[in-house]
Amino acid sequence: MKADYSSELGVIAPTGFFDPFGLSKDIDAETFAQYREAEIKHGRVAQLAVIGYIVPEVYKFPGEIAPGLKFADIPNGVAAIDKIPSLGWAQMFFLIGAVDYYGFFKFEEIGVPDLAPEELETRKLQELQHGRLAMLAVLELLRHDSQNFIKPGFDGLDDMITGLPFLYGK
Repeated sequence: MKADYSSELGVIAPTGFFDPFGLSKDIDAETFAQYREAEIKHGRVAQLAVIGYIVPEVYKFPGEIAPGLKFADIPNGVAAIDKIPSLGWAQMFFLIGAVDYYGFFKFEEIGVPDLAPEELETRKLQELQHGRLAMLAVLELLRHDSQNFIKPGFDGLDDMITGLPFLYGK
């Protein structure tokens, strides 16, 4: 059964109902719910990715990531891809797989605060908005860092977080 999703939570001005590829056309409510759950999960992961991208700019863990390789020796961003040992990548791969498989980022009613219905809807909308912004932010961080990795100083800026120069002792 087809449904109209143009009044669902997340439809906000100025874009309104944004579905440029027509993914919601001719789908049932169950499929739409799966798409929404995926959007929320990806938004949560993107929020963690943005934090994970920015924190190493200001803090490095003490100690070693592997025998003989200190956390401080790992560069930030895409430059770290070649520096992390293959067993480290395997650990990350399996941890992420376990988190996804066991559903730590699912959109469930467990843990939902006891709020008035209007406030709960506002919070859910805010989570969607924050997740959407984080998905765009992590893409821009990767784009900027990748371009700077290939051609250092392409934009005349050497630091990732240019708006906070005190982070780099300037």
